[in-house]
Amino acid sequence: MGITTTKRGALTAVALAAALGAPTGGLADSGLRAIGSTSGGPAIEAAKPSVISPKFLQLVKADKASGATLKTDRLSKISRRVSGGSAGNGLTYDVATLAARPEATGGVAWECLTEALYFEARGETLKGQIAVAEVILNRVASPRFPDTVCGVINQGTGRKFACQFTYTCDGHPEHVTEPRAFQRVGKVARMMLDGAPRKLSGGATYYHTTAVNPRWARQFERTARMGVHLFYKPS
Repeated sequence: MGITTTKRGALTAVALAAALGAPTGGLADSGLRAIGSTSGGPAIEAAKPSVISPKFLQLVKADKASGATLKTDRLSKISRRVSGGSAGNGLTYDVATLAARPEATGGVAWECLTEALYFEARGETLKGQIAVAEVILNRVASPRFPDTVCGVINQGTGRKFACQFTYTCDGHPEHVTEPRAFQRVGKVARMMLDGAPRKLSGGATYYHTTAVNPRWARQFERTARMGVHLFYKPS
């Protein structure tokens, strides 16, 4: 049975647009089609906007009221721990070790990161998924980007040529059709939010798949390759 996600933790770009009555981003399901996208790059063309649910707006307001952000020195303090674990039991690149951990849970930051990893990288290796998570958290820590996980993921959604992550604006509904993959990336998201070292992507704040060759990549330093994703940071 499929699960439909609703962008419950979306902040900054989408939240501000909604509050101001501006168009908000299309909710998307790129699935494995993201292999041909420019996700994690400076911008792609946004698709048709869709309506954000009242429930989502209530959650945005609640999160905003909490004043919680996820700056680098606060990641392990703010995020909710995996039940029965401490700091996600540390960083692991072993699939079996990750699978043995309790099912992960969390607040809006965890929900946003889990959703992004599912739609952007569920077909990747564990290391590839961790590296994509690193890019998102590296952006959170950078003054060049929004300072929340949901803000980073939804930056530019709903504005033409401004979308940062393909699945947030390709116009497709976000149906989770692979629950086991969703559970797995949820554990990856929990591990990374709990402060696991970010050392695979080389400090990258951008990435794209090997199926495309975007012009913006020439301006940056390539730092790593994980599976079908190439990673970059400003030179």
